[in-house]
This record gives sequence, C-alpha cells and structure tokens, in this order.
Amino acid sequence: MVSERKRQRAPQQRAVQTRAAILRAAAEVFDEFGFSGASISKIMHRAEVTQGGMYFHFGSKEELAYAVMVGQGEGLVFPAGEDGLQHLVDITLYLAEQLQHNPVLRAGVRLAVEQGEFGLRDDVAYQAWLLEFRQQLRFARAKGELQPDVDDHELAWVLVSSFTGAQLFSQASTGRADLPQRIAVLWRYLLPAVAADGVRGAIRLTLPPADPAAATDADPVQEKSA
Repeated sequence: MVSERKRQRAPQQRAVQTRAAILRAAAEVFDEFGFSGASISKIMHRAEVTQGGMYFHFGSKEELAYAVMVGQGEGLVFPAGEDGLQHLVDITLYLAEQLQHNPVLRAGVRLAVEQGEFGLRDDVAYQAWLLEFRQQLRFARAKGELQPDVDDHELAWVLVSSFTGAQLFSQASTGRADLPQRIAVLWRYLLPAVAADGVRGAIRLTLPPADPAAATDADPVQEKSA
C-alpha cells in the first residue's frame, strides 16, 4: 500500500516541478524580451520541456503571462522585523533591491505594465501589494505610529502608485540601479506627512544588515539618505 501511494505521488511531484520550471523560465524570458518578444518556443527551450509538457500546464502564452504577472510576489522573503511603519519601509526597500535582479518579480512587474498587449486590464497584482502595504499600515495605526488624519487605504494606494512610478522611471533612466535610493527619497518626503510626532526620526531608510550581529546603531534615516 505504501509503495502504491509513492508511485501515485511521483507523477504529481514531477508535474509540480515541471510547472515550477516553466514558470521560472517564462519569468526569465518575459523579463528579457517582454510579452511581444517572448515565445512559447523560447520558454520551452529555457525550461527544457516538451511541447506536450508545456501545453499540459499552460494553454497559451497569454495564460502563462497572466500566471507570471499574478505570481510576481511568490518566493519573496521579506526582511524580519516587527510589523508596523518601519517594517513597511523595509519591505519597499527590499522590493526595490529585488527588482534589480529577481527575474520573477521583474517579469511580473513588466507584464503588469504590458498587459494590454495580451488583452488585459487587470489590477490584481497591484491590489495584492495594496493589501500587503495596508496590513502594515494597520499595525502602524494600532501602535500609534501614524498621524490621526492618515487614511490607511488611501496611503496604501499612494504608496503602490508612487512605487510603481518610481520603478518605471528608474528602469528607464538607470536600469533600476538607483531604485533603492529613489524609494528612500520617496519616504523622506512622505514621512513628515504620515508619521506620528516622535516616530519619524526613528525610521531608518536603509535595510538592516542581513546578519543581526553586524547591526550597529544608525543615525536617523532622513539624514543618511538625503
């Protein structure tokens, strides 16, 4: 009985691995060539799968592009830390760094912009980030870190919109080489309007060292990232 269950699980595991390989390859190809320049054959070659294996999982390039677009946040490991305003700042800085080299995130973001080319007008990817940011703002609100007149939903919308514009501008001008600095500057101008008195000066606009033991006391962020 145990051997029979193992035999049944093996094809399922292979199918899961094949689908993951296709999505990874598709992300790399979409990141490099965009939707119009990508092709099923390029993705198949990158994933090292047969045509049958490809179409078993995805019926078209459009279907594959949508899967990459909505799955852009999969596999990300956000910085550790207590939920709240600092953690939200850290998440945005982490995303800025990931956009410099993570093909899954980069492709998902690119496809969200190019989705008109495959017949979509879908904000699901943006809504996912809006919910992520709003969750951190709710924690910040509960901790008294926000100004009384700040609306959590509106601020989350402003952040997603501003981040999207910043990364597009950075991509066009420097290939996103300066994106973390641009996001830090964005926060430097936003914090005076949204952070509660006494909180702003404690917010850091740089990511902490990966090794907590290497962390040192830092000067207030707005001075370091000016």
